[in-house]
Amino acid sequence: MSSNPVAETVASLMPRARAELTELVAFRSVADFEQFPRSESEAAANWVADALRAEGFQDVALLDTPDGTQSVYGYLPGPEGAKTVLLYAHYDVQPPLDEAGWQTPPFELTEREDGRWYGRGAADCKGGLIMHLLALRALKADGGIPVHVKFIAEGSEEQGTGGLERYAEAHPGLLDANAVVIGDAGNFRTGLPTVTATLRGMTMMRVRIDTLEGNLHSGQFGGAAPDALAALIRVLDSLRAKDGSTTIDGLTPDASWEGLAYDEEQFRKDAKVLDGVELIGDGTVADRIWARPAVTVLGIDCPPVVGATPSVQASARALVSLRVPPGIDAAEANKLLRVHIEAHTPWGARVSIEQVGQGQPFSADTTSPAYAAMAEAMAVAYPGQEMQYAGQGGSIPLCNTLASLYPHAEILLIGLSEPAAQIHAVNESVSPQELERLSITEALFLRNYAAS
Repeated sequence: MSSNPVAETVASLMPRARAELTELVAFRSVADFEQFPRSESEAAANWVADALRAEGFQDVALLDTPDGTQSVYGYLPGPEGAKTVLLYAHYDVQPPLDEAGWQTPPFELTEREDGRWYGRGAADCKGGLIMHLLALRALKADGGIPVHVKFIAEGSEEQGTGGLERYAEAHPGLLDANAVVIGDAGNFRTGLPTVTATLRGMTMMRVRIDTLEGNLHSGQFGGAAPDALAALIRVLDSLRAKDGSTTIDGLTPDASWEGLAYDEEQFRKDAKVLDGVELIGDGTVADRIWARPAVTVLGIDCPPVVGATPSVQASARALVSLRVPPGIDAAEANKLLRVHIEAHTPWGARVSIEQVGQGQPFSADTTSPAYAAMAEAMAVAYPGQEMQYAGQGGSIPLCNTLASLYPHAEILLIGLSEPAAQIHAVNESVSPQELERLSITEALFLRNYAAS
């Protein structure tokens, strides 16, 4: 690492960072209170609030957002006349999925032989909270923090329920800033400094098919009685072409990505695609994951194989997600998806659709002064490397809310979720080297931006 004082301070703080991330990962803070205790999320929120108070933040508050979760806010004043920077991360996490698939317990931060730290939320996005704290501590130790800092830690980002967006809309002055650093993205590759220039939006809905008053004996009625599960399968199959491309009536699937290329063989390795299994869709990998819509069936309610009876199913349900690239309005995409599902439901089956979540895509202005300040910071934290611009297939709906509320704000997306992190999957991990480099990057960015 560089021998500059900020880098030296961050390096000295890494043992503390690991201890704090261990404490944070231990909270089972999944904002789905049907599966996980609300108390776990509340405890994580209080941990963040205590950490902010310890760093001298004022007006620290647990904000009760309309979706029933809490976001944590704090304000750290800087020099008179200084710019204001909003730092964002979220403390809620995805469920651990199949805990048996984890090599180490998902809610215990564990270092393995490869040197990475494993645990749910280590990269997405509890590590982002630690990154912000490290950057601020390094600046405090080297002359002080040259900007006013607003800090917001969301409690339900992974659920897409919009609590913080609605709260911000109702309190429009709260998060106003000259620049916003969203710590919920990641480098294109470990060691390659990257800002995320675009995000896909998303819409998500529950689809239910009903055909019978109740299940029927498949031997007595099968062959004529309409099977709700079979009807649902046909609906879901209609959402993809033969090559796996998303095909929703009225939605254009042929946009192209202009920017950083994603090698197909590297993508296969990153995605851990099994030998002999083809990738889906057409165009380049970057086209498919950053510039085009993509539908995914997230879950199906139907009888499990174990314990299944010989029955024609009366009802079946699925959770469907549609990722929406910049250039397509998420509300319009949602309408097209709904109409498509209704039109492709066979046999006159009854279909009902429940909206679950929705967020618009995002595209940043990479010509702003903040991006120049970030490029300069990354060149120091990653010697010999230039800042790259990439897209991200995931969604952060808050970005659009902030851009709408504060059109003057410069929004940058960085973070720890590079491909090896396997966020949302089993065995999620964070690279401590990336945590160190990006903490240095953020500290230097704040200093550069203050002087710009």
